[in-house]
Amino acid sequence: MLLKFFYDEGLAQASYMVGCQASKEAFIIDPARDILPYIEAATKEGLRIVGALETHIHADFVAGSRELAKRLGAKMYLSDEGDKDWKYENISELPHQLVKDGDEIKLGNILFQVLHTPGHTPESLSFLVTDGGAKTEHPMGIFTGDFVFVGDVGRPDLLEKSAQKKGTADKGAKDMYASLSKLEGLPDYVQVWPGHGAGSACGKSLGAIPSSTIGYERRVNWAFQHDDMESFASELLEGQPEPPKYFGIMKQVNKVGPNFTLELRKPERLDDITILTKKIKEGAQVIDTREAALFSKEHIEGTINIPFNQAFTSWAGWIINYEQPLYLLTDPDKLEEIQKTLQSIGIDNLFYYMDVDLAIRMTSDLESYHDITPKEAKELLEEGAQVIDVRHDSEWKSGHIEGAKHIMLGTLLDRLEEVPEDRPLIIQCGSGVRSAIAISLLQAKGVKDVRNMLGGYARWQKDMQ
Repeated sequence: MLLKFFYDEGLAQASYMVGCQASKEAFIIDPARDILPYIEAATKEGLRIVGALETHIHADFVAGSRELAKRLGAKMYLSDEGDKDWKYENISELPHQLVKDGDEIKLGNILFQVLHTPGHTPESLSFLVTDGGAKTEHPMGIFTGDFVFVGDVGRPDLLEKSAQKKGTADKGAKDMYASLSKLEGLPDYVQVWPGHGAGSACGKSLGAIPSSTIGYERRVNWAFQHDDMESFASELLEGQPEPPKYFGIMKQVNKVGPNFTLELRKPERLDDITILTKKIKEGAQVIDTREAALFSKEHIEGTINIPFNQAFTSWAGWIINYEQPLYLLTDPDKLEEIQKTLQSIGIDNLFYYMDVDLAIRMTSDLESYHDITPKEAKELLEEGAQVIDVRHDSEWKSGHIEGAKHIMLGTLLDRLEEVPEDRPLIIQCGSGVRSAIAISLLQAKGVKDVRNMLGGYARWQKDMQ
């Protein structure tokens, strides 16, 4: 048996290739939308990709199973558990097999046993793997998807918060408790291969180590320490981070099927700044992907700053309108990578781009904003300024500046009416990164008297001691 690990840092998402060297065939577990890395890896190993296994209908990225089925003829193994609202659609013309708890799937000498492990979602599956080539009946590991992570378990509240399925969070928490009991008979040495790592919004305290074992998780994972369902459910639901706005869109996309990437258009290059400024005046969404330090010094009025870094995917999903054409101001050398990143969460409407350095040079009237220290912020507060805290709810509850107004960054565009217009604004987060994005959103919407507090709340606490 061959096992390869693939990891998207922007999504904190793990996928896997399992290969049988005897049959020279491979399965991909929870494939991402960009299937080229799997094809390259399989080719290098002399394997043919014949199947794609999905643990559940994903909410945080576009799955690549249908792409593998269309381009390579790989059979999709998809959950047939859960209620009618969580069944895959539009799969009849693609090779597929619906599976339930207790089913078995063979890949050469390798056996995959299907476990129904609801909690994160009603249809969630795990795949227990036994390597028959090793001439043993003992399982080697389990692909848990968003069921069990290193140090945590999947959140059960996404259906309620992202898909507006009322009452599902509490039921999901109790289902998760029951699902954990299905692992009781597994030996300690069984490896745990989860679908996400630290940084994912699919849980609240995921570890940064890529894999674990059943025995280790039994001993250190908080979820295995409970022997009462009600206390478990209460702790599981407490303190879950706000799910990105795009999660609800992803659930629907993965349920009914995304666009195939081969059919997507390549963005058109713009070299005339007058076209772009005209589109901005008409309300187009234009994203500038430079670092905040550059954007703060000079940028085109009406543009929004989402720096292309590890957090880009998440904030793009929160902020970008999926229904409107998207324009990018960026480094052309990074365009292909950025487009793949956007497509990984279903943003397929990237129609135009422009070299950001060229656009800046061609624009005579540029905009900027000021960074200030916490001490300078305190002086402004004494003169009547207002602090807007854009951190997550859990961060706000752990401590905040007296008199600050809390509007989490991802919800800012929906809550603009709550932003004061009669006084200077100081935008603050944990370190000064998210607040910079927030300022670009406010400036683009006409709120100009804004300042970014460097170092955020962490530096405020230190400087105000």
